[in-house]
Amino acid sequence: MTIDNLDNDQIILATGGYDHTIKLWQTHTGICNRTMQHADSQVNDLEISHDKHLLAAASYQHIYMYDLTSNNPNAIVNYEGTSKNVTSVGFQEDGKWMYSGGEDCRARIWDLRSRNNQCPKIFEVQAAINCTCLHPNQVELFVGDQNGIIYRWDIRTDNNEQLIPENDAMILDIDISPDSKLMASVNNKGRCYIWSLESGVGEAPTKLTPKHKFEAHKRHALKCKFSPDSNLLITTSADQTARIWSAESFIMLQELKQENQRWVWDAAFSGDGQYVSQVFAATKSNISLIECNLQNRQHIKDKKIRKLVNVYHFHL
Repeated sequence: MTIDNLDNDQIILATGGYDHTIKLWQTHTGICNRTMQHADSQVNDLEISHDKHLLAAASYQHIYMYDLTSNNPNAIVNYEGTSKNVTSVGFQEDGKWMYSGGEDCRARIWDLRSRNNQCPKIFEVQAAINCTCLHPNQVELFVGDQNGIIYRWDIRTDNNEQLIPENDAMILDIDISPDSKLMASVNNKGRCYIWSLESGVGEAPTKLTPKHKFEAHKRHALKCKFSPDSNLLITTSADQTARIWSAESFIMLQELKQENQRWVWDAAFSGDGQYVSQVFAATKSNISLIECNLQNRQHIKDKKIRKLVNVYHFHL
């Protein structure tokens, strides 16, 4: 799922799942104003480019690219060459390349300027990749796999190093705060790990220092996302909750839970970094829009979806 302000006067929410479509929603009305076809498989991940022109959809063996500036309901580019599910996708900030990770144990860099859909760089690990996160410096890609290893891959030099936060635990998500000071990771045991980041000089790698760990949830922690101002962290879980934490003290500030809610697959903050205005949580056959300012939580709207909503993304 992904969210963006495409028309400068309304925020658009993009969702994808198992109904073979990608939908764009008006968040203030809950109306679906565009449906794009994704017939070949489920949608595993979505990302909107920084210029808001393109939407990338990760799926089984393919990444499909959609044009958000037109009314074309079909993909305009098909990136193929992976043998299994593509689980994660994202854009470099200038739109020169795209990155992905997948169950084929490979992270890839895709050249968006090439007409041949070239993949000039591939980084291979020993287990299926669950998540990828590009550092704001745009040169280091963090990769989390099912063996519980986080890799820091320097795209310039191909150098890499490994972190193992916890034995016998899968890395399910990674996020880096927009101010580049913190990295968070969550695993299938419900724990969240935090590192302090210190930028290297020249081509020296980013230095990671363990800062904190805590039990975010009793069951699988599925996603972690920092707020645009880097002050908050949200985690989602199989325990049917999304929780908001202080990114300074890591004290839980709010728990978002609704009656009859199932796994919360994803979440995202909206706002300009000064105020947390909305939180989105995706559950089975349901999308909930919650206005949240940490003093007054207001539930705005539910929207029923025919089949499981797998992903969304909030891009500011």
